[in-house]
Amino acid sequence: MTAAEDSVRAARSSHVDVREVTQLVELNRINELYEQIWRPATYPPISTELLRALSKAGNYVAGAFDGPELVGACVGFFAAPAHTALHSHIAGVSAAMSGRHVGYALKLHQRAWALRNGVPLVEWTFDPLVARNAYFNIVKLGGLPAEYLPNFYGDMADGINGDDDTDRLLLRWDLAAPGVVAACAGRFRPADIATVKAAVGLSRGELGEPVIGSTDADTVLVAVPRDVETLRIKDPGQAKEWRIAVREVLGGLFAAGARVTGFDRTGWYVVQREGHR
Repeated sequence: MTAAEDSVRAARSSHVDVREVTQLVELNRINELYEQIWRPATYPPISTELLRALSKAGNYVAGAFDGPELVGACVGFFAAPAHTALHSHIAGVSAAMSGRHVGYALKLHQRAWALRNGVPLVEWTFDPLVARNAYFNIVKLGGLPAEYLPNFYGDMADGINGDDDTDRLLLRWDLAAPGVVAACAGRFRPADIATVKAAVGLSRGELGEPVIGSTDADTVLVAVPRDVETLRIKDPGQAKEWRIAVREVLGGLFAAGARVTGFDRTGWYVVQREGHR
């Protein structure tokens, strides 16, 4: 199945129409949707004016529509060197679409668009503490984290990030890689930590707190909170503990040349240390 066929299948399964957005009125609706999702304290996540400029310059600006209603959007711009990669800057879906896999349909549309335009690689960042995003990016899309970025965006002061540091993982989505092709065809391959011989670098304690262990092995498991977004509301102190622990363990592994090879459905990164002795 081609990337275009995968995209059409995903959109039909989600009962949405995914298409490029160029008209000012619809670009403004993207801006409004993002403000509803992120609830910024000051500036919007992206302005209508910038969306207009990105679209006019030939970058990726697309929306998912449920009938006439915009329910999701994704925005990316070309990365250097020109037209060899796309940086997918921001994507969001209305909370009302929960369970309909609209985000998956948007990303598969982006993949088909990129390949049609001769772009083999898409990159974006995501919060390593958010387990559902890690699962989506690594398992459902087949992407692989390439770099740990401490406090990458600085203070964002919005309804999602709160006052937490904005540590991110940079994800690389090699659009023609076998794992990506399989994932975009619906053949997902989550890791299964029950079958992995590994050291436990970071685990969850009895009260849900982070417990640092050992990284002295070829393969290391790194846990994240089951639901950090709820934790930030109910116990912001413990959420900050997790940020620091994941930065120390997962960030430290990346700094030493390790790489993430998978993600378990229960919230564990599988990390491989090449040439470890």
